[in-house]
Amino acid sequence: MSAFANAPSGQLPGDADAAIRQLYSHHAKALHGYVEHFCPDGASSDDIVQETFIRAWRHLPQLSADDRPIRPWLFRVARNLLIDADRAARARPVTVEEQPDEEAGTDPGLDQVLNRELVSAALQQLSPAHQAVLVRTFYQGGTLATVANELGIPHGTARSRLHYALHALRQQLQDHDAIAC
Repeated sequence: MSAFANAPSGQLPGDADAAIRQLYSHHAKALHGYVEHFCPDGASSDDIVQETFIRAWRHLPQLSADDRPIRPWLFRVARNLLIDADRAARARPVTVEEQPDEEAGTDPGLDQVLNRELVSAALQQLSPAHQAVLVRTFYQGGTLATVANELGIPHGTARSRLHYALHALRQQLQDHDAIAC
């Protein structure tokens, strides 16, 4: 098995499914071990490894034609995905814990319900494209790269839509506060 770990990619089977199965059986364990050192949880490391093999599948013709070993390529792709995930996590806005309500006569449960209704109404005012990016990023916990892939749009477009959606949402909530005062 260690001979295959550094074997040239030209030794892959011609069938794409068989080639990916072979790559996975020979490299997945080592790749998981590498990725787990940098991921906060098992699900994140599984996602990185899965995306690495998806990219290998997409680049199979180039990998098969090349005489270089595949394992370094897989580790480089995983490393790049880890860097992208870290950058995405650092780019997210920092959430601040809510301060306790100073007023003794208010019901915090009622305030939460009213806030949810207010945000929900403000979200309904956004365009469907802005809504989709905002909901998938903040409420479903997706990264911008994942959201862009899901929506079939470029990463920059997803980032731009998120920016303008947050701006519009913030503006609507400020306008509501101005009316309420």
